[in-house]
Amino acid sequence: MLRPVSVRWFIPIAILMFALVLAACETDDADDAVDVDDTDDTEEVVTDDTDDAVTDDTDDAVTDDDEAVTDDEEDDAVADDTDVAIGESDWEGEITFADYGWDSAIVLNRIAQFILEEAYGYETGSVPGETIPLFQGMLSGDVQVSMEIWAAQLEGWDEAIEAGEVHSLGLSIDESVQGWWVPTYVIEGDEERDIEPMAPDLTHVDDLPDYWELFEDPEDDSKGRFMECIAGWECERVNEVKFHTYGLDEYYNRFLPGSGAALATSIVSAYESGDPWLGYYWGPTWIFGQVDLTMLEEPEYTDECWDNIFAAIEAGETSADEACAYPAVEVFVGVTDDFYQAAPDVIALLEQMEFTMEEVSEILLAMQDEDLDPDGGAEWFLRERTDKWHPWVPDEVIEDVEAALN
Repeated sequence: MLRPVSVRWFIPIAILMFALVLAACETDDADDAVDVDDTDDTEEVVTDDTDDAVTDDTDDAVTDDDEAVTDDEEDDAVADDTDVAIGESDWEGEITFADYGWDSAIVLNRIAQFILEEAYGYETGSVPGETIPLFQGMLSGDVQVSMEIWAAQLEGWDEAIEAGEVHSLGLSIDESVQGWWVPTYVIEGDEERDIEPMAPDLTHVDDLPDYWELFEDPEDDSKGRFMECIAGWECERVNEVKFHTYGLDEYYNRFLPGSGAALATSIVSAYESGDPWLGYYWGPTWIFGQVDLTMLEEPEYTDECWDNIFAAIEAGETSADEACAYPAVEVFVGVTDDFYQAAPDVIALLEQMEFTMEEVSEILLAMQDEDLDPDGGAEWFLRERTDKWHPWVPDEVIEDVEAALN
């Protein structure tokens, strides 16, 4: 027979068992706590990585989009500047250019005309003449384009722009020179050609009275000869006022050549012979690639002085209160208002046609060396200087021009 368990033994055993159970529970809790912490850390890492990934992807995507937008905008900007649809024009009939009496203006005309005829499909023509008559031709609508507007010397140009009768399309030549010149050997001599200095102290127009005999007029041995600007050019009237204001009419006769070619010939003939020569000239021309000239100093240009010269011209007088050097003249492309409004494709081309003085002189020298007329000079430029004119026009124009050249 079994004996009942004593209570005094049961209680300690129960306490022991309870303690064991409690310990086991604490161990589970601890394990759970570790699991929870590990899970939280893992989730935090995953979350951070996910956030970084999203941030990087998002930022990259935004950056790429921004760059794409920027690239598109740049492409559009370039397209806006260079792409004008050929044939978007309401102009009917011939486009007439002003053929001034000097080669640079004519050959620039021929370059534009070749492109417009061969690639744009326009008919073009030209009218020969001098500055003032051809400017009047623009105002009357008989001439549409002038590739060389010497604005500072063309009376009425600024007023015509203000009135909306004409438009300037920007520079055609970035710089120009004009003044009174002598061959450099006249002042410095030329050892290679065994030429002694003829007027070593000649530097300023004020020195000219002392040297009139050196430049003796073959038709009047009592005075020297000053080779003038071409009759009808604005510079002829300016030089007349300057000449008398400096008091040179007492010592020199003004000789007006019949053309720009005649003036150039007088320089080259004197230069080849080593003879003295005095007169007006301008650049760019091929002359400066062939001979060495020195420009005489004059009183410094001021607006007030220039206004005085033109006031005398307008009043029909031959002298002014003062005279001075020519200003630095900018040379522009000019068109009539009707043409400007009607032919945006041509305007876009003409706005691109800017040359340096050296580039124009290069064309003119090639014409001289190869005995080319202005048409030949234009074709020489289009063949030899593709780096210059290709950026002016769309690709299809380049293809048409080069096909015509070949």
